[in-house]
Amino acid sequence: MAKGAFRGGSYGGGGGFGGGVNMNMIKQAQKMQQDMLKMQEELEQATYEASAGGVVKAVVSGKGELVSLTIDPEAVDPEDVEMLQDTVIAAVNEAIRKAEEAKAEGMGKLTGGLNLGGLGF
Repeated sequence: MAKGAFRGGSYGGGGGFGGGVNMNMIKQAQKMQQDMLKMQEELEQATYEASAGGVVKAVVSGKGELVSLTIDPEAVDPEDVEMLQDTVIAAVNEAIRKAEEAKAEGMGKLTGGLNLGGLGF
């Protein structure tokens, strides 16, 4: 074994390959984390609206919770309750989809399309 072979000579002194920890990268990562938390908070506070059949309107929060549901009285037909139920489901699901899409788009802007899997966004 050559004298001094494992003293970190060609690896930058024990900080990993290429010369140790890059403080600029750490600052960038911290800023990205702060930006992501801010974006997540903004998206969760926003509301997303969708309607179905022109008679049902659903509003969900960015957390995916139903905030309000409006049903036009003319849509209430005691002979066809199933149609009203289907319309409500369609409106709620579309509003949730819009909320999820906005969240994915917002996070994608921050991360530049990086897949940061497992972060819950």
